[in-house]
Amino acid sequence: MVIKTKLTQNNAPVYEALRKHKSNRVVQLDVPGHKGGRGNKELRDFLGADCLKVDVNSMKPLDNLCHPVSVIKDAEMLASDAFGSKHTFFIVNGTTAAVQAMIFASCKAGDKIIMPRNVHRSAINALVVCGAIPVYVNPGTNKQLGIPLGMSVEDVEKAILQNPDAKAVLVNNPTYYGICSDLRRITEIAHAHNMLVLADEAHGTHFYFGENLPVSAMAAGADMAAVSIHKTGGSLTQSSFLLCNNNISEGYVRQVINLTQTTSGSYLLMVSLDLARKNLSLNGREMFKKTVDYAAYAREEINKIGGYYAFGDELINYKDIYDFDRTKLSVHTRAMGLAGVEVYDILRDDYDIQIEFGDIGNILAIVSAGDRELEIERFISALSEIKRLYGKDSSGLFDHEYINPNVVLAPQQAFYSNKKSVAIEKSCGMICGEFVMCYPPGIPILAPGERITAEILDYISYCKEKGCFMTGTEDMDINYINVVV
Repeated sequence: MVIKTKLTQNNAPVYEALRKHKSNRVVQLDVPGHKGGRGNKELRDFLGADCLKVDVNSMKPLDNLCHPVSVIKDAEMLASDAFGSKHTFFIVNGTTAAVQAMIFASCKAGDKIIMPRNVHRSAINALVVCGAIPVYVNPGTNKQLGIPLGMSVEDVEKAILQNPDAKAVLVNNPTYYGICSDLRRITEIAHAHNMLVLADEAHGTHFYFGENLPVSAMAAGADMAAVSIHKTGGSLTQSSFLLCNNNISEGYVRQVINLTQTTSGSYLLMVSLDLARKNLSLNGREMFKKTVDYAAYAREEINKIGGYYAFGDELINYKDIYDFDRTKLSVHTRAMGLAGVEVYDILRDDYDIQIEFGDIGNILAIVSAGDRELEIERFISALSEIKRLYGKDSSGLFDHEYINPNVVLAPQQAFYSNKKSVAIEKSCGMICGEFVMCYPPGIPILAPGERITAEILDYISYCKEKGCFMTGTEDMDINYINVVV
């Protein structure tokens, strides 16, 4: 009988299995067809031979993501220990797949789900696929910044009382801008009414390891959380965790995940999750302290420039801004006469600085312990020079990001209805049959089933004028929009 050595956070089971596989000199009469890079030398030279040698298919010694029984199962158990969850699933279809799995596992066609309207498109896409009905809670808004905030406990409780048959409540933890709702209290209220709590933690990996940061979903008692390890946790792009808590059925959730997740799970993505978890569990506290320090320094220096407002936890009001993620470096730009997307473009084109996104009034720079002090200083200096060279009067700039939706039809009903294409400027008053959004952040301006208004059309026109990257419509130029007939 083989007795398995007890695993600790120093272990990385997928990584260890891949290292052993690479040293075995296995004859590769399986997929992938590049055969460790020999079949595609240009790709091998670009990514490196060591990378392609571990880009392999599922086999017994390496386990199977759809039904893990050995090394992937061990890696999932270590992740659960690190994140404080009952079970953790490796997701290789991005956090989009994790968000959708949470909703699919909680709701069937016709079921209600309470959520803020400023959700990522993945959540509304899930409603299109499964037929659940959204009960939107409008987030608070900050008039100065023009950004959507979190949900107040009072508004969530009101939605729960008015919709006692809802199956779940979905909460952003945090929003793209770093705003957090009172997740603990929302969870208590939802559970008291027999509703599940789902957390979109695409931007909250560090909550599980940093000090003096907002509460994580698992610590708050939420039932499931979708966590983008690749965003702030150090894994490869497209890799994520789905965390499950309480009495959520592991077997059922895996069945739901397997409805849409690939059967050819990438070992490059999985090993990056395995090693990221190890690094976070051993070094996360130190990493995120450095991140907070970088962001705090940058906020202070940017606010000295004038014309910019790098906002932080001074915004906390314990209602729709219950807490703030101090690793976020969100900067309001409108006071110096430029839309955020204009600053975004100038930073990239003139200064070779790539930030996360710019919208009509703000920019967001993602800071991590992997940055260097010189790069932070270069960013601050560039903002100062941009103000000097391009700053102007702010009159005439659009002053808010969020417009309350007028929901007429459920997303699935609208998306699959009979539709016609009309010129977008002539669509006022019609019911949208598809999505319109700026990406990033990927929060829909219009979703299927919502009434198109003059205010929304003005906003879309303004975003196009300022150079926002817009997506969602069948028409790639966003000149025409599909509306419900």
